[in-house]
Amino acid sequence: MALSMEETEVVLHPLRGGVPLDFAGPQEEDPRMNTPASASVSSRRQFLRTSAAAAGVMALGPLDIARTAHAAGSDVLRVGMIGCGGRNSGAAVQALTADRGARLVAMHDVFLDRIQEKREAIRREKGAQVDVPDDRCFPGVNGYRQVIEASDVVLIANAAKFHPFHSMAAVQAGRHVFVEKPHGIDPAGLKLMDQACALAKAKGLSIVSGLHSRYHPGYAETVRQIHDGAIGDVIAMEENFLRAPYGVVDRKPGLSELEWQFSTQYHFRWLSGDDVVQSLVHNLDRASWVMHNQVPVKCHGLGGRSSMTDPMYGDVFDHHSVVYEFENGVRVYAFCRTTTGCFDEASSIILGSKGKASILACRIWGETNWRWQGQGDPYQIEHDRLFAAIRSGTPLNNGDYMTRSTAFAVMGQLSCYTGREVTWDDLEKSTYHHPPRPEECHDGMEPPVKPGPDGSYPVPIPGRTEMI
Repeated sequence: MALSMEETEVVLHPLRGGVPLDFAGPQEEDPRMNTPASASVSSRRQFLRTSAAAAGVMALGPLDIARTAHAAGSDVLRVGMIGCGGRNSGAAVQALTADRGARLVAMHDVFLDRIQEKREAIRREKGAQVDVPDDRCFPGVNGYRQVIEASDVVLIANAAKFHPFHSMAAVQAGRHVFVEKPHGIDPAGLKLMDQACALAKAKGLSIVSGLHSRYHPGYAETVRQIHDGAIGDVIAMEENFLRAPYGVVDRKPGLSELEWQFSTQYHFRWLSGDDVVQSLVHNLDRASWVMHNQVPVKCHGLGGRSSMTDPMYGDVFDHHSVVYEFENGVRVYAFCRTTTGCFDEASSIILGSKGKASILACRIWGETNWRWQGQGDPYQIEHDRLFAAIRSGTPLNNGDYMTRSTAFAVMGQLSCYTGREVTWDDLEKSTYHHPPRPEECHDGMEPPVKPGPDGSYPVPIPGRTEMI
């Protein structure tokens, strides 16, 4: 399908260094976006809410949330950062912008120099709202613990492997959470994140997802128009996230193998989950949203590494194609690629019986011709909503969709790795994790993947690799 530049419009966001807005949720859910589906789909919506998790939450009984409920006023909300890359630095600025009473008080990253660099960059933007002395800069793999202890609100945007583990630790400690996507990189992580969301709800804590599409007012209005029949029945969807490799850095002299892999974590499967989970998850979240938050019953995927084989590209694939099928027969054709010198596109195209829609361009054409003309920064809106919820004592919990949409991505990634068709039931039953488990990680450990004799890292072999 040939699309004009207008139809594949991509918005650049300054706090992400000019990265396209979609290369990186929600307004309160509109009832029209949650139309009941069949009983079998409804059961799948409860993805990963295991009886053990439910029993654990019920056992909590009445909870005193006074220590974390902040009334409107000038009292300080202590904010801590777990991860000091570009995304969490942007999130910190947005958090301090959302609430004048917010103070950044603690920061964690594997690398101390990165903490110090980002501390000064955020201070240049937010001045006295940054109160992070040297003794509240916590380097190393396990520095997240001190950040949680020092904070009321924890911003989590580090290696995705740790997102569920750190979210659960923060919620268990009674902290509100903003956590970037993806919300798990394997079935075991997804189950833990689902439990963290359930525990946050039981404790009256907010947990907000970095799946920013749900907070974009133009995207929300476009989906609303689709749900109201502007393009007729949805027939199929095309999802594209095609770009050059992201976050490529040269290896600094003196880094250990573990430090090197952490410094370029997007390129190692055990840390990032690879590109379907890391990037295409935004597209798949939108696809699930269009389908009234249903999930696919199965998928089959193709993927591999064709040209990005130098050691700096780690052990991830450089191209993926996944076909998902919903219970009603609607298919999603999803593509992501991280290869230089190729055609690039970020788009979510919905094909209907009476027309088409481009969610990223906020446009519908066919029997109905419409385009949203407003403005809105979803990255800022998600923090505005989070801090307003904390101040008002009315928790905001994105658990209804954040883990489910990530699971949509994980099943496609596992299909690409194994070459197998993967069903939703397969995913629900699986306890697979990319080793090691997050709680087993520590400074000085041996990384689970090492370069081969030629310096390149081995990758999964479809048809031979077993993960499900």
